[in-house]
Amino acid sequence: MSFHLGLTGSIGMGKSTTAQMFADRGCAIWNADAAVHRLYGKDGAAVASITALFPEAVQDGTVDRAALREMIAKDPTALPRIEAIVHPLVQQDRAVFKATENADVLVFDIPLLFETGAEDEMDAVACVFVNAAEQRRRVLERGTMTPLQFEQILAKQMPIAEKLARAEYHIETDTLDHAAAQVDQILEEIQKRMRDA
Repeated sequence: MSFHLGLTGSIGMGKSTTAQMFADRGCAIWNADAAVHRLYGKDGAAVASITALFPEAVQDGTVDRAALREMIAKDPTALPRIEAIVHPLVQQDRAVFKATENADVLVFDIPLLFETGAEDEMDAVACVFVNAAEQRRRVLERGTMTPLQFEQILAKQMPIAEKLARAEYHIETDTLDHAAAQVDQILEEIQKRMRDA
């Protein structure tokens, strides 16, 4: 029986790097963003439904995420309609992963873990965090969004303090070594929990 660990945090907090640390230690990783890419890709499970709703957002059999973002910005009803299509498909993708993976620890990298209620499927949740100034620096250094876009994304996400309050484990990503030490400690605790179960 595998242990299901949810991994969450806000944008720029170091979640992808931390997920890789778990992978390097033999955990199987399921990534929500990668699942959405599969659903939106060529012949992906979401393409037909998105085409029916927003035909202009689909080109050559794939969903254009930038076009979809523009529609969401213009039409306040767009996001809930897209989520109604995508969330059940993402859940299905996650169920297939659970059924086919047999690592001791399955890590579910889900940015909106609490927002979508996915914590109910987890044995425990780890939340990555870093101070707000460092978070902002990391995101803007990528050069993929403006300060305004960053603020808009933050406004849509649950505050990090609330995520930390709801998570069993906390991973501060101020340095790679510190984050790695915390990942090791969490995996030790999980192995103990599995032995004692």
